[in-house]
Parts: sequence; C-alpha cells; structure tokens
Amino acid sequence: MTAAVEQTVGTTEGVPTAVKPSQVAAPETVPLHEHRDVTGGWLRPAVFGAMDGLVSNLALMTGVAGGDVSSRAIVVTGLAGLAAGAFSMAAGEYTSVASQRELVEAELAVERIELHRHPEAELAELAELYVARGVEPALAHEVARQLSVDPERALEIHAREELGIDPTDLPSPLVAAASSFTAFALGALLPVLPYLLGADVLWPAVLLALAGLFGCGAAVARVTARSWWYSGLRQLLLGGAAGGVTFVLGALIGTAVS
Repeated sequence: MTAAVEQTVGTTEGVPTAVKPSQVAAPETVPLHEHRDVTGGWLRPAVFGAMDGLVSNLALMTGVAGGDVSSRAIVVTGLAGLAAGAFSMAAGEYTSVASQRELVEAELAVERIELHRHPEAELAELAELYVARGVEPALAHEVARQLSVDPERALEIHAREELGIDPTDLPSPLVAAASSFTAFALGALLPVLPYLLGADVLWPAVLLALAGLFGCGAAVARVTARSWWYSGLRQLLLGGAAGGVTFVLGALIGTAVS
C-alpha cells in the first residue's frame, strides 16, 4: 500500500528516490479578490438624489432668507421647494427611464425578428464579434453556434454584445421615480427640519444641511476611489458655496425691490 502511493521523482547515485504524498507541495492557491460595484447600484441614485435635494433647497432657503423675510416665509419656501423638487425629480426620472426602456424593448424586438428571419447571418455576426476579440475563427463560429441553439439565450447574447444591455435586468420606471422622490425629499427636508422643530433663525438649518452634505459626500466615496473625508469635504464646500451665493443674491434682490 505504501509503495503504491509513493512517486518516483528522480535518482540519487542511480537509485530511484521516492517522495510520499505528504511531502509533495500542494498546488498554489490563487487568492480571490472582489471589485467594488462600479455601477453604483442603489447607492449612487439614492445619494445623488438626496444631495440634489439638500443643495437645491438649502440654496433656495438661504436665498429667500437673504431677502430679510420672516421665518414663516422661509419654512413655506422650504416645504414648497421640497414638494416641487421631489415631484419634478420623480416625473423626470419616470419619463427618462420609461423612454429608455421603450427604446431598449424596440431594439430587442428588431433583434428578435432578425434572429428569426436571418439566423445564419446573425450567427456569423456573433462569430465575427468574437473573432474581433481575438478568438480563432473556427472556435468563434462554434461558440456562436452553441450559444444560438436557444433563441431566447441567443437574443440575450446579441443584446449584451451589440447593445450593451441585459434584457433580463431592465430598470423599472416606477422604482426609479419612487427612489428619486424619496431621496430628494429626505435631502430637502434637512434644511427645513430645524424650523419645524421651533428654530426661528437660519444658522441651525445651515449647519444641519452642511452636515448632511458632508455625510452624502462621504457616502459617495463608496462608489469612487476617493477617501471619505475628501468626498465629504468637497461636497460640503460646493453646497456651502451654493448657499452662500444665493444668500448674497437674495440680499441684493431684497434690497432692490424693497
């Protein structure tokens, strides 16, 4: 039994030497690695929607406050900006995603017809795509042939290769609209919140909004190569600058029309 599992690997002075299985080096394990979600997933639209609500409503409220109006007017302005912006974002996102989905479905219908009417031409087209990527022609044709056996799988492959889309994972207009509405409303609510809790001056709203901007910027670092503090500080400065400029403009306009 021992002799059966021993392996002859060389000789020493003409005598074969053997190595037991326990002495044979194990194959090197290739370390696994993971990539970040470069598409952003749900995080990107959620964070950017909230950031948009924060910046736009902060700028709107500081602009009105610069005109030396009452705190009640600022609250009404903030709530109106929240509602208008959220509904506008939802409507725009719904229309955009619905139009994109309709275009994709129309292109998929064209591709489905072509696969039915001209299967050989579509097979050759797919094979040429693989050849262009460095696959040998004979192998590319065989791969394309095997992938084209199932019409639905063939449609999916052509959609991925020619259109760059996944027909099984098309975005939902309703989900996009609801996500945009919610994210924008939550972001726009931050500058209004101190007033709703009893504040009658602008600075608590500004501080809370700036903290929210820093938090959103830090969250963006999850889908970028930047550090969290850099992304947070950058967004804080940009949002703060927008609020400061509109405050000055509001003050100038308020003086001019008074």
